[in-house]
Amino acid sequence: MELKLMMEKLGAPQTHLGLKNMIKEVDEDFDGKLSFREFLLIFHKAAAGELEEDSGLMTLAKLSEIDVSIEGVKGAKNFFEAKVQALSSASKFEAEIKAEQDERKREEEERRHRRAAFRELKSAFSQ
Repeated sequence: MELKLMMEKLGAPQTHLGLKNMIKEVDEDFDGKLSFREFLLIFHKAAAGELEEDSGLMTLAKLSEIDVSIEGVKGAKNFFEAKVQALSSASKFEAEIKAEQDERKREEEERRHRRAAFRELKSAFSQ
């Protein structure tokens, strides 16, 4: 419901199916809901060019301005603080993903070394 209201306020109202498709595009844990991490993934995908131009997610990712005369100074302040936080969180999110990938590579390399050592030992006993 919050996503529907937010998209309406952004001037890009979505149908129920449109909202479901938006969620499905970034729903990593397949729970049908957007977590904060998945919300940040929208901006990551937009920066990587992985979103369709006419999708609701692209509209959300492109939001970068606010009308102070409508929202007021406090609303603008909150908007920009949220933008800064989202950008810094996105870089933390990217760093976390990179660390996970590095860990997987290290584990795979370690597994290869263990297999090679085992084969070497096996060949010593086979002779």
